[in-house]
Amino acid sequence: MDDLFSVIFEHLPNPSLVVAQDRRIIFANRAARVAFASVLIGKDLALTFRHPDVLNAVDRSITEGMAEIGEFAIPGPLAQVYELHTVPISELPVGGKIRGCILLSLHDKTKAARSEEMRADFVANASHELRSPLSAILGFIETLQGPASDDESARFRFLAIMGREAERMNRLIDDLLHLSRVEIDEHVRPRGMVDLVACIGTVFDLLEPRARSKSMTLDLITREPVKRINGDSDQLIQVFRNLIENAIHYGAENTPVKVTIESRVDRPNAPENGIAVHVTDQGDGIAGQHIPRLTERFYRIDNARTRHLTKAPVSTGLGLAIVKHIINRHRGRLKIESELGTGSTFSVFLPVD
Repeated sequence: MDDLFSVIFEHLPNPSLVVAQDRRIIFANRAARVAFASVLIGKDLALTFRHPDVLNAVDRSITEGMAEIGEFAIPGPLAQVYELHTVPISELPVGGKIRGCILLSLHDKTKAARSEEMRADFVANASHELRSPLSAILGFIETLQGPASDDESARFRFLAIMGREAERMNRLIDDLLHLSRVEIDEHVRPRGMVDLVACIGTVFDLLEPRARSKSMTLDLITREPVKRINGDSDQLIQVFRNLIENAIHYGAENTPVKVTIESRVDRPNAPENGIAVHVTDQGDGIAGQHIPRLTERFYRIDNARTRHLTKAPVSTGLGLAIVKHIINRHRGRLKIESELGTGSTFSVFLPVD
């Protein structure tokens, strides 16, 4: 390829490919090679993109010599949305002239699509979840301004309830914003290097006072030296803080919360090198019918599970949903095991590249 063409093409910000008339991929720039690891130079485009909208757009450009614009989605646990542009190239310098090629350029619209979806979900969820505490606060304000205006004991009682409801709304808004940010970037895998032992240590430092208040211990168990992994340290700290905080909250007093880190474990259904972090409590456990739904937004187990707990934090029903999406971003998996009367184990499986 001509040097100037090569430099320009290689540094185009969008994934771009040059396709011959027989639909073979001639060139793929750096952005394409990063975005699509399966790009096969010299092979039919269909081996890289099996989506009919991509193949049809390229075929029409080849046969009709016209530019095409379209959109397609790559399905999967983390679906990606791309806008495609095909442009016929009459001549391409590469040690001579290749005629009739097609430039296929792709623009990643996943973030924009997720943002729009999150906006709609945020409005729907927030309006539903905020209505109850807001109605309660307005009702108590009306009562304090009327029948209970001179009742001091009622005033203190109602103000305490209003404070709890306001705290619930504040936490709900914080968690909705966290969830929105995580889901928007979920398709972009983090590139930093993370020391999981250090992450767990940070979480222990934050939560040790809460564990001590229940006479519980936080125990870290490592089977062997733990490899550093690709990840976002702040997000992984958020994952383990949520899981360990839940273990403290639901675990019985005078019991340990055990965090076990195992390297080179076989991930479920996909044996490969990886790391597993198991967070185990000795609480009442969770009934089996609830486990598949624990990571759903706003799903809450019956209050019987927390009836005996004092100073229970205001739950938004979003904590495990946030955990799930962060783990998805790291291309990992969450597994939940529990039996009534024996406690629960939340396991995070993370790949080692």
